[in-house]
Amino acid sequence: MAEMRTEEEQIEAIKHWWKKNGTSLLIGIGAALIIVFGWQAWQNRQAEQRSLAAAEFTSLLSALNTDDKEKQMDTVQYTVSQLQDKYEDSAYALYGTLILAKQQLLTQDKPAAAIESLKWAMARVKEGSALAPVVRHRLAQAELSAGRYDDALATVRGAGQSDAFNAMFAELEGDILLAKGERDGAVAAYRKASQANGSNRNGVLELKMSDLGIGEGA
Repeated sequence: MAEMRTEEEQIEAIKHWWKKNGTSLLIGIGAALIIVFGWQAWQNRQAEQRSLAAAEFTSLLSALNTDDKEKQMDTVQYTVSQLQDKYEDSAYALYGTLILAKQQLLTQDKPAAAIESLKWAMARVKEGSALAPVVRHRLAQAELSAGRYDDALATVRGAGQSDAFNAMFAELEGDILLAKGERDGAVAAYRKASQANGSNRNGVLELKMSDLGIGEGA
């Protein structure tokens, strides 16, 4: 009888514990399941988004091989707009926008349109990433082409110290200052670019310096 009472007491204790804690336990298990399956669903969604963005980007690259330049540009613009709208945070949208800006600047000779595209990219590229100075440099080039010299200078100087890109930005600053008619400033910028290049020769920079009457090591 003692054993029976002990079992009955144990059952009652379990019932009491379940009555007191069962609901919170079920809620905890349910929350854990939601987190697990929610995380899996999010990962699957992300993988699907990357796959769709990659397909759009592949279409963009295919369009660049089209002989019909008008059709090519229409396809590029449409595809990039899809990447920007649907996959704004993806690398595909950034690289697609760079391709569009290049087409706008070099093929269509529309620097103003290229500037808008590159500003879109600048607003979304991560500072400190390898792509950030590339976007900044191209934006400054587009602003120079559009005759927006002060904007171009601000863009270039906003790069600060960019290690491997120091020479490239200094040379572009020289181009901008020369276009503004500020010869002395251009000379100083070209010299800075030459020093940043070190032992690496830059034939185009040397020609620019020669045209201004300064030697490579001056």
